[in-house]
Amino acid sequence: MLKLQGLRSDKIWGFENWIASTHANGCQEEFKTFTGGDYPLLVKIIQADDWLSVQIHPDDEKAALYENTSGKTECWYVLSAEENAQLVYGLNGIYTASELRKAIAANTIEDCLRYVDVHQGDFIFIPAGTVHAIGKGLKLLEVQQSCDVTYRFFDWGRGRECHVERAISCIKNDSVRNVGPFPGVFSCQYFTLEEIFVEENYSFIQEKSLGKAIPYDYGLLFVIDGEGTINGEKANQEEIYAVAPGEEITMTGDLHLMKISPMISKKKRIAMLAALQK
Repeated sequence: MLKLQGLRSDKIWGFENWIASTHANGCQEEFKTFTGGDYPLLVKIIQADDWLSVQIHPDDEKAALYENTSGKTECWYVLSAEENAQLVYGLNGIYTASELRKAIAANTIEDCLRYVDVHQGDFIFIPAGTVHAIGKGLKLLEVQQSCDVTYRFFDWGRGRECHVERAISCIKNDSVRNVGPFPGVFSCQYFTLEEIFVEENYSFIQEKSLGKAIPYDYGLLFVIDGEGTINGEKANQEEIYAVAPGEEITMTGDLHLMKISPMISKKKRIAMLAALQK
């Protein structure tokens, strides 16, 4: 088990803390050594003291075409929310590319956005192609593909560069889901999240590797809140630990955690193992 130290960067809207990353734009070298290579997920804490830009991330196909990288599907777990906190989550209708361009030019794009009230403990899945923006007064746990590509669609008049054409080309109108409390377990093709509540004692063994270990076999444990220990070490709120395949984890006390696991297809695993043997 390895306790990770975050990489914080201040922004005009607040800050973000990359708490599990081997991405070139913010790499925790000890984490990369621990997993033996590039980890497929990037995990952040985002503190929004003001609205973030309205943005879209490319899917795997568009990211490969535009940036020679993977896409960026992500999700948010709301750690804290001020009263009346909101997000932008999708558009409030079906708009053509021409209609969106005209709305941008006329500075009326805000009228096309879908605003959603959110509260502590809510969960929001953001597939690549979803129009989205984090609102003021929110702190989020963000789990995403290890990609740092963002196409800024609208920035509330702050004057930063926007990427309207690429953003529009990446929009998918069928990606929004209901927003509500985290369901306990969530899984998509890139990651699985599982909520864990510790009452006195809780143990699990990280799934063993099928053959030689690859970075996808390593899990993460994020402490949402509570007091207790993990493998005898005091666990504090918003800390995160990397867990090796086959490792036994024992937790004590009163803890609320999120277990995060990368997902990999059988075909991709076979290809990665074959590459390791060359």
